[in-house]
Parts: sequence; C-alpha cells; structure tokens
Amino acid sequence: MNPETHLSLHRVRSVELREQAAEFRTAREAGATGALHTVRSSPRTLRTQLGWTLVELGLRVLPAREPLACRSPRTV
Repeated sequence: MNPETHLSLHRVRSVELREQAAEFRTAREAGATGALHTVRSSPRTLRTQLGWTLVELGLRVLPAREPLACRSPRTV
C-alpha cells in the first residue's frame, strides 16, 4: 500500500476514534448526572456504551492472580 494512502486512512480512523471517545465521555457524564435522555441514543452508541461497561465489569470481576501458561508442555 502506498505510504500516503496508509497515512490518510490512519488520519481518518484517528478522527473517528476521537469522535467516539468524545461521545463516550459525554454519555458517561450524562449518566453520572442522571440525564440519560439528553444523550443521542442510536443503536451504535448504546452498543458502544454497553461494550465498555462490560469490559469495565470484567476487569473488576477478574481476580488478581498469576497468569496461566499459554502453552502446553512438550511431550515429545
């Protein structure tokens, strides 16, 4: 891929991610004040909020323990 094309795609994706982060922050602030009806409630926004909430919950639920070995021992 041409480096200029790659850089252009990176810039576009970067702008999209910043917009999503701003929407998430806005939704989170609105949720903290109890004014959820002011947040745009499109299916994508709700799905994103739910996804991040599940990630947060999962990180809190996981116990702090030693990581498991990701490879099985050699038997040959």
